[in-house]
Formats: sequence, structure tokens, C-alpha cells
Amino acid sequence: MQPLEVGLVPAPAREPRLSLWLRRGSGILAHLVALGFTIFLTALSRPGTSECAGRGLAAGGGAWRPGAGPGRGRAPRSLEGPGGAQGVFCLCMAEAILLFSPEHSLFFFCSRKARIRLHWAGQTLAILCAALGLGFIILSRARSELPHLASWHSWAGVVTLLATGGQALCGSCLLCPRAAGVSRVARLKLYHLTCGLVVYLTATVTVLLGMYSVWFQAQIKGTAWYLCLALPLYPALVIMHQISSSYLPKKKMEM
Repeated sequence: MQPLEVGLVPAPAREPRLSLWLRRGSGILAHLVALGFTIFLTALSRPGTSECAGRGLAAGGGAWRPGAGPGRGRAPRSLEGPGGAQGVFCLCMAEAILLFSPEHSLFFFCSRKARIRLHWAGQTLAILCAALGLGFIILSRARSELPHLASWHSWAGVVTLLATGGQALCGSCLLCPRAAGVSRVARLKLYHLTCGLVVYLTATVTVLLGMYSVWFQAQIKGTAWYLCLALPLYPALVIMHQISSSYLPKKKMEM
């Protein structure tokens, strides 16, 4: 074995093809699961298919709460609405985060500047869907004279909305750091990444709590309910692995 010459650095070992294709396949599956679950929620809660009002992100109608019995918390059929709002919210947020992944992005051929614009477009659409769902459920519960914030699902939705607004403000500072007076951009990017992961996980918890509602359990039962419970977790795991293993170490080195 010949010794290495002074000043030469050995080339890093190449990643096995199997591992590379598995990571790419997991990203493609995350896209499909997020899209399919959004379509499923939209079809499940369209007008005429349930006895519950539209499931906005911060909706509480029919959601499980301590001491709630069967049949409580249901809204009239006439108050049904855009039940896919929370699904579209999670879909837009997931796609906006996966945009920056070299293996999972659907727009890998775009420049970083273009992906930042797409990121902003996705997050803006997510906020609009959340506002639509929130406004609809407030109107529905006011008409049916039901109390607001009466379930864990509704409280988790409110927390998610507030956190999303904070993330949007932080992103605005990163978009125009000079105008915002930001001196440590790298540190702010690290906070934005970490808090973004927390916000997405909070949104996932909100969706999971909605599946414990009387409305959802009346339509999805048995093994199908457990499958639906697992579906939102898969994109969350992919995003969590992407941020914790790729982005966070890189940003810490830049600080």
C-alpha cells in the first residue's frame, strides 16, 4: 500500500446506488401520499357526504374533546363547506419545504432564486387556504350557535395558524434582510428552518386530531382509519429527515 502524498485529500466515498434510489423513491412517495391524502379529504368532506361542517384548519365542529359523547358537536348538513382546506394547507406547506431538497424536489431543474419564489407562492397559498377554512368554520359555528375553541383540534389549529404567521414574517425578513435590519442572516435562516419544521409537525398533529372527530370516525372505520392515521406521518418523517440531516448541519457550519 503506497502512502498518500502530502497535501492530497482522499476523495469521499461515493454513495451506493441503492441508497440513492431509495432516498429518491421515498421523496416521490412523499409527494404522492401528500397529494393523495389531500384529494381524499376533499372528496370525503364535499357537500352532501357528511353531517359535519367543512373542516377548516382551525375547525372544531365534531372534533373529539374531553367528555364529548357520540353525536355531540355536529353541525347541520346545510353548513357543509370546503373540507379540503386543511389538506391543501399541509400539501402546499410540504411541497414548499421539499422544493429545496436535491433528491425530493419536483423543480430540481430550477435555479435557487426560482425555487425561493415557488416557496413563497406555496406558503402564500397555504396561508390563504388556512384563512378560508378558519373564516368558514367561524361562520358555520356562529350560525349553528356552537361554542368556539371547544376541542383539541381547534386549539391546535389556532397554534398552527399563529406559528405560520410568525414563519411568514421571518421569511419576509430573509427575503429583504437589509430593509428589515437583519445583521445575522445565517442565524435567522437556522431559526427559520427549525421553526418551519416545528410548524409543519404542528399542522400534522392538527390533522391527526381531526381524525378523532365524530364526523371522521363515522365515515372511516376499522383498518382504514388506522391507515389514514399513518398517511400524514410519512411526509412529516421525510421532511424531518431532510431538514435535520441536510439543512441544519449546513446552516450551523455557516454561522
